[in-house]
Amino acid sequence: MKRRDFVKSTTLAIGAGLTILTNGINAAETKANNKINIALIGCGGRGSALLLGFDYPGARIKGFSEFDDVNVLYTCDVQKDRGEKVAQKANAKYTADMRTVLDDAKVDAVVCALPDHWHALAAVRACQAGKDVFTEKPASHSGWEGEKMVEAARKYKRIVQHGTQNRSAEYNFTAKKYIEEGKLGKIHLCRVFNQKLEMNSFKIKNEPTPNGLNWSEWLGPAKDRPYSSTILHRNWHELWDFSSGDILNDGVHQIDLARWLVGKEFPESAYAVGGRFTDQSDAETPDTLIATYKYDDLIFTVEETLYTRYMYKIDSTVRMTDMVPYWMQCATAIELYGTKGLMKIGRHGGGWQVFDRPKDRQPVIKETGHGRFPDVPHKQNFLESIRTRELPNADIEKGHRSTALVHYSTISYRLGGVALKINTETGRIEDNKEAEKYWKRDYREQYAIPDEV
Repeated sequence: MKRRDFVKSTTLAIGAGLTILTNGINAAETKANNKINIALIGCGGRGSALLLGFDYPGARIKGFSEFDDVNVLYTCDVQKDRGEKVAQKANAKYTADMRTVLDDAKVDAVVCALPDHWHALAAVRACQAGKDVFTEKPASHSGWEGEKMVEAARKYKRIVQHGTQNRSAEYNFTAKKYIEEGKLGKIHLCRVFNQKLEMNSFKIKNEPTPNGLNWSEWLGPAKDRPYSSTILHRNWHELWDFSSGDILNDGVHQIDLARWLVGKEFPESAYAVGGRFTDQSDAETPDTLIATYKYDDLIFTVEETLYTRYMYKIDSTVRMTDMVPYWMQCATAIELYGTKGLMKIGRHGGGWQVFDRPKDRQPVIKETGHGRFPDVPHKQNFLESIRTRELPNADIEKGHRSTALVHYSTISYRLGGVALKINTETGRIEDNKEAEKYWKRDYREQYAIPDEV
C-alpha cells in the first residue's frame, strides 16, 4: 500500500473513532464491557515485558495484559516467530502489518516498543488512526520527529505516554517536593551520569534475510541496506541510521528525570565532546561523551562512558527494597548541587539522599527517600489517562523536550563539539545551517512522516 492510500484508510478510521469518542474509548463493544482494547507493536524483549510482565525479586512487574480492564487484541512484529509467540501467550491475534492494527476500529490504544528509528512514525500513524499511544523511549530519532509527535497528539486529541517511567515514581514526587520547598536551596549545577559496560565491538556482515522476517519493514524510515544479524540484534543502537548511542537509547531516562527535578525546559546553548576510543569496530556513536547545557542560572551536564565495567547499574534488589545505591559507583545517578545541600538520586527505584558537609570524614545524610521500580504505576497512569483524557505523567511533549537535549548533544558531537544556540521557546537550533541538517533525517518515501500530520 502506498503512503497516500494508507493515509486515506486511516483518515476513515479517524472519522469513525471521533464520532463515538466520549471518554477516550473508541469502540462500542469496549464501552459495553468497560475494557480498553490494546495492541502491541514490537514484540522484542522490552515489548514482551511491557505486555506480559516479568518477575523481580519478591515482586511481579505486571504487564498490560495482566490488568483487569485491558483486553489484548493484537501483537505486531516483523519477525513472525517472535510475534506469534507473544500473541499466543497474550491470547491475541498476530499480524506482521501495522496497518491491520491501525485500521481496526476496535483497537483503542497501541503499545509501541520498536527500535528508536521507528518510534515517531509509529506514534504519528497511530494518532492519525485515532489510537492512544504508549511509546517507548526515546521519543524520536531526530528533533523534527519529536515536534511532529507532539503536533499529532494535539491535533488528534490523543493520549501519548512516553516510556520514561520515573515520572510515575512516588519517590521522585517526594524528591521534587523537597526541592520545590527550597530545602536544597538554589540549584546551579546538575550532573547526570550514564556510565556502563555496554561495549559492542562488532563488524557488520551482510547476510541472506532469514525466512519470516520483513527486513525492509524493520529498516522503515532508514536507508535501505543488506540484512545483517549483527544490526538486528541490538547493535543498531550504535549506528546513526537507527539511534544515537546509549545517551539516546537509555541515558534519556536520567536526563528526563533530572530535567523534571530542576524544572527546566529548552536550554540557551548546548555542546558536547567525546569519541569512540576503546575499539575499532563498525560502531559509529561515541563510547565517551560529555554534554553541557547552559540555562539562565544552571549548568546541566551529562557524562557518558560505555567501557566502565566497575560502574554498577541500579539492580533489581535495590529497586524493590529500601536499599540505596552505592553512589560512588552508581552508573545511572543524578547529582543536584544546591546551595543548602547535595542530592543524589537514582532512576527506576534507586531512591534519593541529601548530603550535608561531612563530619569527621563521615557522610552526613540529611534525608533519604526510598524508591520502588515504577513500571506498573506508569502503565496505570496511561490507562487512567485513556479514561479521563487528562495528560499523562510523561506526556509526549515532556518526552520530546528531554529527547531534544540528547539531539543537541549528538549534533554538536558530530560537528566537532561546536556550541549550538537554542531558541528557548521553540527548542530549534539557530544560526547554524550545518546543525539544522541533523534536525530532520532523510526518509525512504513510503516511511516518511508528512510535514502536515
